[in-house]
Amino acid sequence: MQFVKVAAATVNQTPLAWESNLEHIKQAIDIARQQNVSILCFPELCISGYGCADAFHSRGVQKTALQMLLQLVDYTEGIAVAVGVPVNYSGGLFNTACLIADKKILGFVGKQHLAGDGIHYEPRWFKAWPDGIVAEIELDGKTYPLGDIIFDVGGIRIGFEICEDAWVADRPGARCAARGADIILNPSASHFSFGKHAVRRQFAVEGSRAFKVTYVYANLLGNEAGRAIYDGDLMIATNGKLAGVGQRFSFEPVGLTTATVDVDLTRTARSRSGSFEPELDGDESDVFHVNFTYPPCAPESTELPALKQRDPNLVKLEEFTRIISLGLFDYMRKSHSRGFVISLSGGVDSTAAAVLCAIMVELAVEELGIDLFCEKIGNFLQPAPKDTNEICQRLITTAYQATRNSSDTTRQAAAMVAAAIHSTHMELDVDGIVDAYTEMISGQLRRDLTWETDDLALQNIQARVRSPSVWMLANIKNALLLSTSNRSEVAVGYATMDGDTSGGLAPLAGIDKHFLQEWLRWIETTGPRGLGPIPHVKYVNQQQPTAELRPQGESQTDEGDLMPYEILDAIERYAIRDKLMPLEIHTHLTSDYGTIDSVQLGEWVIRFFQLFCRNQWKRERFAPSFHVDDESLDPKTWLRFPILSGGYAYEIGKLKKALDKLSD
Repeated sequence: MQFVKVAAATVNQTPLAWESNLEHIKQAIDIARQQNVSILCFPELCISGYGCADAFHSRGVQKTALQMLLQLVDYTEGIAVAVGVPVNYSGGLFNTACLIADKKILGFVGKQHLAGDGIHYEPRWFKAWPDGIVAEIELDGKTYPLGDIIFDVGGIRIGFEICEDAWVADRPGARCAARGADIILNPSASHFSFGKHAVRRQFAVEGSRAFKVTYVYANLLGNEAGRAIYDGDLMIATNGKLAGVGQRFSFEPVGLTTATVDVDLTRTARSRSGSFEPELDGDESDVFHVNFTYPPCAPESTELPALKQRDPNLVKLEEFTRIISLGLFDYMRKSHSRGFVISLSGGVDSTAAAVLCAIMVELAVEELGIDLFCEKIGNFLQPAPKDTNEICQRLITTAYQATRNSSDTTRQAAAMVAAAIHSTHMELDVDGIVDAYTEMISGQLRRDLTWETDDLALQNIQARVRSPSVWMLANIKNALLLSTSNRSEVAVGYATMDGDTSGGLAPLAGIDKHFLQEWLRWIETTGPRGLGPIPHVKYVNQQQPTAELRPQGESQTDEGDLMPYEILDAIERYAIRDKLMPLEIHTHLTSDYGTIDSVQLGEWVIRFFQLFCRNQWKRERFAPSFHVDDESLDPKTWLRFPILSGGYAYEIGKLKKALDKLSD
């Protein structure tokens, strides 16, 4: 038996924040050393930050990353550490993992499969390293191997799969195993989306079983660069069994998961496997040896308790709560903001945004404590708050902005929610401002503005006059103004530009309205583990969503203006996720919703496509949003669509002909 203690580390990094990034890496090495770890894996590109985007093209950034790497070398006495760093070779930039052992750089492994779909644009900056190629690079007067290589560190062989390498069919791990790898390290920057943890767990466990190795997976943590959020997933699997799992969604900047593994056990399993085929050509030019002494290591149990099967929907509700809370916490502190301002209308979206801010405070203080929480956000809460209620009062400002079309119902709902989350709440009457604009324009046009002739303009001016006051509050408080639009409304442009879209961050623009309604009902009755429910949101849940921009006698509702949100979200998934045409979507909907009139379903499909196409310009102007699933509409990170287009007129025409036949 040969026991060795391995670890996966997560770090909350920021692109180009060289000193803090390096400090987090050093903190994790210190913790690992205290726990007798011999081999430590960090996330992908953890030195520079994964989200540097086009700054990766800067020669200065590339050089600084290597300078930071050199500063780590002397910090690795007695331990082998894998860190991610960009490397320029022969005119191309490569995403690499550098292995340092006992104060010596051993070499650099190049990522072979670049993430180039969805939110990822790696091929814009990096080149894929070709399979089987080994080169040399010079750094600080010394040469090191670069490429598809294996390290023999004191008799234990270490190979790599870098993030996307593990998500492809032809995984590099198979060749690592054939060359005798005992341990495969996977430094990753895998953005959060619902259900992704289970997929990662599967490839880590299955990789350890199929390759007969110990598999160490280390993912980034936190809202690194603004849109993507990383959950800090850490996993260690050996011989087909999970041996270590880390805490996700942590507010700490550094996390570690360790396991003591038996290298001889995986070697025995490999020798007993009839399907294992080692490379026997005798060429070990891609294997690099270094002396390394492993400290004595006592065996530990690698059997984790069986994972409890939980309601997938409940898991999604919990994940959403925690990932948005972490995103808000990081965005606030990394943007040097001093809290949040929300225009609290008494409706679902603004209530969800406000409640999430309060939950963020509760979760972060629960993990960090009040003193460390205040330190991490910048120590601007002076005098020091005594509890989370006081923190919420000083960090969260809500404002209900009434016009004559606002109801007592929404006013009361907003007030009750504000009281429940302990925000600083204001009630502002903006009717006079609406009247001033209306009278000014009416005077210039020399006619009265009426609901019969100017409906949209009279609605939008109410939304727009609410923007300056909350912006003013945000400026005064040096706080972050949150836009509260959700993805369903983003899809069809059901938002007033420079009105309810105003803000520096749109935390809900990546999630659909139907889910938000479900989430708020869950908040009312159950709430997150350890925190419990917020019953006062019942005043919001019992209403029909409404913009309250038309006279109250018209009983305006969002679904009346658009269509049922459940149908809207279904059309969006078919159109955007599955790329189906209007007639194809109508066929699916008539099967999915057989109790609804087929002609009505078709009219809703037509309405969706018309609104979606004409409102791309709005999506281009939205504040940054959090990416929480793989159905995003964000044109900056996921869905590219032309601002000007034919609007699917031909395809809509085919659907209209089909609907005419149904009507006959």
